[in-house]
Amino acid sequence: MTHNTPTPQDLRIEKRDMKFGREISPPRWWHSGDPGRTAFFNALSSTFPVGEKFFMTAVRHYRDGAPEPLRGQIDDFLYQESMHSREHVVFNRQAEDAGFDIAPLEDRARRTIAWVKRRSPLQQLAATCALEHFTATLAHDALADPRHLDGATEEAKRLWQWHAMEEIEHKAVAFDTYLHATRNMTPFRRWLKRSLVMCVTTMRFHYVIFRNTADLLRQDERNDFATWRKLLSYLYGRPGTLRLLLLGVFTYMRPGFHPWQIDDRSLLTKALAMLETGEPKRTAA
Repeated sequence: MTHNTPTPQDLRIEKRDMKFGREISPPRWWHSGDPGRTAFFNALSSTFPVGEKFFMTAVRHYRDGAPEPLRGQIDDFLYQESMHSREHVVFNRQAEDAGFDIAPLEDRARRTIAWVKRRSPLQQLAATCALEHFTATLAHDALADPRHLDGATEEAKRLWQWHAMEEIEHKAVAFDTYLHATRNMTPFRRWLKRSLVMCVTTMRFHYVIFRNTADLLRQDERNDFATWRKLLSYLYGRPGTLRLLLLGVFTYMRPGFHPWQIDDRSLLTKALAMLETGEPKRTAA
């Protein structure tokens, strides 16, 4: 159960202070003019500010005892997550400006995080590893397949691409912190703990996201079979945002898993090009 694909030694976790959506008010259904897709991404965004603050607290708890270069990577992780939290606060306020009531969604995320905070620091770190794996999986898929964000407004697309790029950069920081924190555990016990926490986290994540999505669809009077059929086809069919997420859960629970067993840094160059020009950078087949 050794983790034989460690974080690359030449990895750079960049500190970027980027701002989005300060000058443009997006339409109510900013993703493809579709209430379902818009509700899903708004539901996801509503969890980010409180979720990312939780991630920061869980990882920071182990910072002082961490060796270099992990300690420096934790500092970079904390910076990136603080920027993500700030920008999604703005994004969520834009959803409110478009007429959505986001407060119940944020309260649901807060209650879930409060439940996790009643657990030990190590369990909180394991939950952070699981959720960071979710965001890294979503990030990889969003950058690898343009269909996930096709039809979104340009500013929203740039926000989600930037967020995805940085999730890939720091995707192993929480996991490496967990490996350090559990260095005196047997490999089996370390694997068992993170796998059990992943099972619980997967169920709670889906509960929160689908409840939040349903809340938003009710506000649009679109919480009906036709809207959900179309949305579930998008999420579990093609491009399959949540289908790929569930496949990633099985990958995570494999003994010996490490996030950098998939080195997807090549996607960062593509993402940077899109942020700079608004268009995908074409690469040779």
